Amino acid sequence: MTIQKLRSMPILLTVPACGLLFAVFGIPMILLFLTSLNAPAFSLANYEGFFAQRSFVLILFQTFEISFIATALCLVIGYPTAFLIANAGRARPILMVMVFLPWLTSALVRTYAWTVVLGDSGLINTLLLNAGLIERPLSLIYNRFAVYVGMVHIMLPMMILPLISVMMGIDKSLMSAARSMGAKPLTAFLRVFFPLSIPGIRSGCILVFVVCLGFYITPQALGGLGDTMLSTLINSLLTTSLNIGQTAAAAFILLAVALLLLSTAGVDLAAAHDQSGQAERKPRPIRLPSASKGVRFLHELAIPYQARRWAAGVYKAQRDTSWSKILGAVFLTPVMIYLLAPGLIVIVISFSSGEFIEFPPRAVSLRWYYSFFGDPSWIGALWNSFQFGVVVAVVSTVVGTLAAFGLSRCAPRLRSGLTMAILTPITFPIIVVGVAVYLGLARFGLVGTSTGIILGQTIGAIGYVVVVVLATLSGFDRRLEQAAMSMRAGPMQTFMRVTLPLIRSGIIGGALFAFLASFDEVIITSFVSGYSIPTLPLKMLENLKQQIDPTIAAVGSFLTLLPVVWLVALYFTLWRGRGKLQATVGAT
Repeated sequence: MTIQKLRSMPILLTVPACGLLFAVFGIPMILLFLTSLNAPAFSLANYEGFFAQRSFVLILFQTFEISFIATALCLVIGYPTAFLIANAGRARPILMVMVFLPWLTSALVRTYAWTVVLGDSGLINTLLLNAGLIERPLSLIYNRFAVYVGMVHIMLPMMILPLISVMMGIDKSLMSAARSMGAKPLTAFLRVFFPLSIPGIRSGCILVFVVCLGFYITPQALGGLGDTMLSTLINSLLTTSLNIGQTAAAAFILLAVALLLLSTAGVDLAAAHDQSGQAERKPRPIRLPSASKGVRFLHELAIPYQARRWAAGVYKAQRDTSWSKILGAVFLTPVMIYLLAPGLIVIVISFSSGEFIEFPPRAVSLRWYYSFFGDPSWIGALWNSFQFGVVVAVVSTVVGTLAAFGLSRCAPRLRSGLTMAILTPITFPIIVVGVAVYLGLARFGLVGTSTGIILGQTIGAIGYVVVVVLATLSGFDRRLEQAAMSMRAGPMQTFMRVTLPLIRSGIIGGALFAFLASFDEVIITSFVSGYSIPTLPLKMLENLKQQIDPTIAAVGSFLTLLPVVWLVALYFTLWRGRGKLQATVGAT
């Protein structure tokens, strides 16, 4: 009877996910908003107090400035990179993996890598000093320049991947048609390809800008006192001030900006898809000026030659010249070095035998790996992260898979609204989510407990599982279920024998995403645990603030290689499973 109700009302499958999110995140967000309004008195005193502080307003505008410039830099670098990757042919999968891998690597590790590269004794200054180009180290760190370098490095994959997705969906024959009509390559690009790629530009920019608004660790580690962002201010107000109302007001000011941008992106993206067919405009006739009959006569003489030249190029295949390939490689090479080199440098430094960080190492040694595995505090933090990751992966996979299965069978409007609600913990600025979860769990006495950490990490991991499983279900042929039921198979038997085997790869991929998100989470965990239950990222952050020794590099190399193992596992589960699914559907 229960299964029959679930079949008739699949929305019930989303109840566990929505209930968990509402209890851990939804209710605390409501209470946080009421706190910002001084409920039950209800006044705007906290917001007025925020804007009355000149330093707070300057930090707010500085946050906008840093986020905008970082987004612009990501677009300038990311658009040509995405264009070259989308047209790379056989090299495209390799290049996409090279972009995807840094995105999966811990942001804390990448930030640490840039402290090594940009420091006074870092790689860049060492090379310049040894080459005799400078007499003293350049000031490359603890300033705005370092903040932009670190933020762009972290956010660039998030700009490139949506652009590649849109560009790969553009019909290449449109460019060939424009070229066959006499348009030059640049004209064809600007009039045909670029307008069709605008949805990718819009979604990438909005996504990068919103995430940049909530940056906390990178500006704090790489920037100076004049590079404080609003997230750092919120954390300072929460940890050093007893005025929770002012903290809530600052958090909701940041959230209001993010919501405004996200809502604008949603409207614009829909309009862009609806009006995609309007991108083609009727070409205006080009009229050649004829000043005299002589000019007209010469033009008429040139018509046969122009006709033969046009006819020869109409059906000519448009291939990249050797120069365009060379220029593309010249552009892509430094971009890939920029994305991958910091992680590789951390791995190399981890084998140093010196007391301090040095690159390249004077001698190769496993000293700092022995230091890592011989230190009970590091091993304890690693074990805590592994335990939390496994529990969070199991819980979020079960709850997220049920939610995705129910959403795939709901009406489109209802599915869209519920999906956005489930994804709020990973689309809102992470500092706002952390403050809300902290205040919510504090009411139940779960701050500083393993249960609180698991709940805080699960609300974000559920979103990743839902996205991956929904993508898998989008390629699932429901006629297979109907065929099984026509053979007198019950709903449970149909799910276990037909549906589950075909979406198993997506479930495993979602579980891997959830584990990685939990294992790398630092902001929410730092609020909820209060550093009483250390995890590996928290231990690394604490060690990074107090002292910098190559033990952190050993930990960083471990976190850098973890996504490689994850990608291998993902290949053998998700991608190969998708091939089997397509083969099964094709056979039917």
